Amino acid sequence: MKRIFLPIIACVFLFACNNKLTTKGKSNTMSFKKADWIHNTDVYEVNLRQYTQEGTFNAFAKELPRLKEMGVSTLWFMPITPISKKEMKGSMGSYYACSDYTSINPEFGTLDDFKVLVKKAHEMGMKVIIDWVANHTGWDHVWTKSNPEYYEIDSTTNDFKRASGMDDIIELDFTNKGLRKAMIDAMQYWVKECDIDGYRCDLAFWVELDFWVEARAALEKTKTLFWLAENDAIDNPHYYQAFDACYSWTWMHKTEDFYKKDQNKKMLDGILQQYDTAGGANAIKLWFTTNHDENTWNGTEYEKYGDAAKALAVFSFTWDGIPLIYSGQELPNHKRLKFFDKDVIEWTGKFEMEDFYKTLLSIHKNNPALRAGDPAVTTYILQSNADNNVLAFLRKNGNNEVLVLLNLSKEKVDCTINDAHLSGTFTDVFHNLSFNFGNTQHFALSPWQYLVYEKKISR
Repeated sequence: MKRIFLPIIACVFLFACNNKLTTKGKSNTMSFKKADWIHNTDVYEVNLRQYTQEGTFNAFAKELPRLKEMGVSTLWFMPITPISKKEMKGSMGSYYACSDYTSINPEFGTLDDFKVLVKKAHEMGMKVIIDWVANHTGWDHVWTKSNPEYYEIDSTTNDFKRASGMDDIIELDFTNKGLRKAMIDAMQYWVKECDIDGYRCDLAFWVELDFWVEARAALEKTKTLFWLAENDAIDNPHYYQAFDACYSWTWMHKTEDFYKKDQNKKMLDGILQQYDTAGGANAIKLWFTTNHDENTWNGTEYEKYGDAAKALAVFSFTWDGIPLIYSGQELPNHKRLKFFDKDVIEWTGKFEMEDFYKTLLSIHKNNPALRAGDPAVTTYILQSNADNNVLAFLRKNGNNEVLVLLNLSKEKVDCTINDAHLSGTFTDVFHNLSFNFGNTQHFALSPWQYLVYEKKISR
């Protein structure tokens, strides 16, 4: 994937000049095979406990037709394994305090229920990935009795070592070869037994990279999976040696700072430049405005971003990478969901944001110019007179193009683009109106307005 950025001026990355710089950072990417469907996928995070009053696989299965119609490609289920009772938090405990890696949380149903759910999703053309918590377990995991040597020991208490800042979980010891084999066998179980399509690996950067490389090599013998790391691409780009995609935590936090503190857009430009080079030219990033952690602990996307939330969501779907939707964003959801207790999403049946996400899901999936981590795609930052407020970019793959303008300010902006890369007939994807654009084009943008146009040529 090539990006065309602008040169460095006074050590600040500016998106404003005629000279072109093709950024292809030193490659930290893996040598494993990557499933082609990953390039155009999206991820819908399922908080099963809070999704329905029943909180079961069977109850969620009724939502599959709606999600398929909306255009969801990949379902990510938060951990489906049983939860430890010892040191349990709240009335129901944390998804992330596992008591058995190869069993189903009875709260959700049975193994057969999950198999049926996966099969139904596959029949509808959707992929299924599950959360995998390799770094730690709960206090009464079956291994604490059968294989206590799998755990780190606290020299002060001579007991299992608590995870940093989290009293309900204990640390595993990845120097133990037996643990590594047992963990890989457990991951293999879900692929062979349920035919899942991949893993979202919790706190992946807390686990040694060489374990993930070993695990991927072993599981690849069964199926080419999607490997998503909860790991910031900027902080630990070397994790691309094992993973297809990494998180963009820094972007998510800095955009909140940008909105709340009225910071200069050039700060965001610099962060995008860092992500562009992190992991190499074809490394994929996951973009999001909320997820289970953010919603519960830091606030809803509207608490964090206010009237900028939709523009930042558009960015997540149109910049180079994979977009994430969290359960309830299609409502929209203005509620912080409890983490350790039952707290069902307040579904109204109206789905006011459904068309918004349906449009974005469709263009991300179907326009080749939005393929993530694809060397055939180039992103051009377009020159304009409003670089201090507007992020304007064109993504191009052959004759297919997507034009995006984001007014990242609380002011009205008259934006004139003057760039040779912009030319031709484009369709406004939200209003289905066609426009002929030339190298010089004027746009009047309201505060936080977003515009998305596509030029799609059938192959």
